[in-house]
Amino acid sequence: MTRPLTLLGIESSCDDTAAAVVRGTSGAAEVLSSVVEGQTSLHADFGGVVPEIAARAHAERLDGCVAQALAEAGLSLAEVDAIAVTAGPGLIGGVMSGVALAKGLSAGSGKPLIGVNHLAGHALTPRLTDAAVYPYLMLLVSGGHCQFLLVRGPQDFTRLGGTIDDAPGEAFDKTARLLGLPQPGGPSVEAEALKGDAKCFRLPRPLLDRAGCDMSFSGLKTALLRARDALVAEKAGITLQDRADLCAGFQAAVADVLAEKSRRAMALYMEAQPAKPVLAVAGGVAANKSIRASLETVAAEFGAACLAPPLALCTDNAAMIAYAGLELFEAGQQDGFSLAARPRWPLDTTSPSLLGSGKKGAKA
Repeated sequence: MTRPLTLLGIESSCDDTAAAVVRGTSGAAEVLSSVVEGQTSLHADFGGVVPEIAARAHAERLDGCVAQALAEAGLSLAEVDAIAVTAGPGLIGGVMSGVALAKGLSAGSGKPLIGVNHLAGHALTPRLTDAAVYPYLMLLVSGGHCQFLLVRGPQDFTRLGGTIDDAPGEAFDKTARLLGLPQPGGPSVEAEALKGDAKCFRLPRPLLDRAGCDMSFSGLKTALLRARDALVAEKAGITLQDRADLCAGFQAAVADVLAEKSRRAMALYMEAQPAKPVLAVAGGVAANKSIRASLETVAAEFGAACLAPPLALCTDNAAMIAYAGLELFEAGQQDGFSLAARPRWPLDTTSPSLLGSGKKGAKA
């Protein structure tokens, strides 16, 4: 039996500064500590995350988060087996801050360094929380990403489909801004939707008339903008009930699209006849209760388990990075001090990029 490993994880890809300690083996690990410092108040006046502000905050907070995570786990740096750090994708300033700290800790302690793909951290979360057995279907749905992944191993991902424009989390944020709601938009829109009637505004369900598992959410956001503007033109403004109804209609449309596309992805996944079929969901949007409920319905249709992480592990955190690092370390991966921060880093490197490529490679 593989001996239990203790991994320190560091995460700084967007606007959450995080450190955590995880101990165990592949598919049987526990979180000893998880520290996350958000930056919502720093970006509140700007309507979204400002990369420069985020990077500076990471640089100021990372060492404190690491010290706190080790203290809460009751361990010293000398007692961990390796250091795992998000090396991409993400806002490059933040990723560089985390990688630089991890390199320094590795150099000072002599501990191995493992660079982790942030998306792999999300995709492997069901292994940490529920000991999910490979292969399973993962819907990774967050502020910057949305894709269906067939997960066969810690470095074996096949993308079955994804968004061709906005990610759902991005669409939630834009919807919140259009309706004067605070950021982050996901929780704000979800709270408003509870007070609204989803049938009041019939918003489109993009790409449901197209075969396959690809998705689009940019047009849905535009449709909501037009509905809002029509109300303003008619009534010189919108009421609180109008706003709640728009949120409810928007959320229902996103849930319907994700459910139908999940149904199609499940059909493809089930062709492999997995022994223990699983539809897993991870990422910030996985915290949305309405979306979770629609995915549970889809999983039940196929006799599959529906796994969603605890809310604290839906959003960016370092426990998922530590766990992904644990699986990679068990598989023999170690990175030297040449480890580079990467703004773009697709999990499936064989499929064509959904969002196009730039000088630094495929976006997703």
